[in-house]
Amino acid sequence: MSAVLEVDGISLSFGGLRVLNEVSFALEPASLLAIIGPNGAGKTSVFNCINGVYRPFEGSIHLDGEEITGARPASIAERGLARTFQNLALFVNLDVVDNLMLGRHHLMKTGYWAGALWVGRAKREEHVHRARCHELIDLLELGDHVGRPVGLLPYGVQKRIEFGRAVAMEPKVLLLDEPVAGMNVEETEVMAGDITSVREELGMAMIMVEHDMQLVMGLAEQIVCLSFGEVIATGDPATVAADPEVIAAYLGTPEDAV
Repeated sequence: MSAVLEVDGISLSFGGLRVLNEVSFALEPASLLAIIGPNGAGKTSVFNCINGVYRPFEGSIHLDGEEITGARPASIAERGLARTFQNLALFVNLDVVDNLMLGRHHLMKTGYWAGALWVGRAKREEHVHRARCHELIDLLELGDHVGRPVGLLPYGVQKRIEFGRAVAMEPKVLLLDEPVAGMNVEETEVMAGDITSVREELGMAMIMVEHDMQLVMGLAEQIVCLSFGEVIATGDPATVAADPEVIAAYLGTPEDAV
């Protein structure tokens, strides 16, 4: 089975500072890969290279067999890649449905004037996309929050709505940047359930950057560990958790403690 996303030897520098050094990994269809590592290890920089915010000076990135290295973020999104961010970026005065509809924008074929007049094909198309958003709301169990401005909802619910908006794009690959950051234990469990539901029902491939190791070990089939911009371990959760370099990067060695 061919990988849906291939990152091959990407390197990135800012001035004289090497941020990433020949980072490589592959994401299989319908799987979840987690990228872990200490703060400053280069995790978010990898995401920024994948979705076009940064352009690596070495290496290549392929999405579903098509090279996207250095392409603009909007173009990469059109080709089937979506991303959530650490910080919320919802339209707080709109409700759940309207925020999810924003994720459907690139799937709409109606032109500007037809959309503004909201007649014929434009009206039919919007009904189709709104129906798809309601299906997603049912999947994520967000129905109790429909009709209320999302800015009035709890933080954990807002994070789930942002996750839903990215899923609404129907991407081939979804990048999750610290999806449970700032959540309590109960909210984290609900988000874990949402991620699992989307993978099981929609077969969506995901890459997750996350510090919550319990979540990572429970959801990921494969883990890539970074330290100072380099891959120090790759494998299944049990293998990576037992790797001496990974343990040293997170916890330090006995000599460091002395």
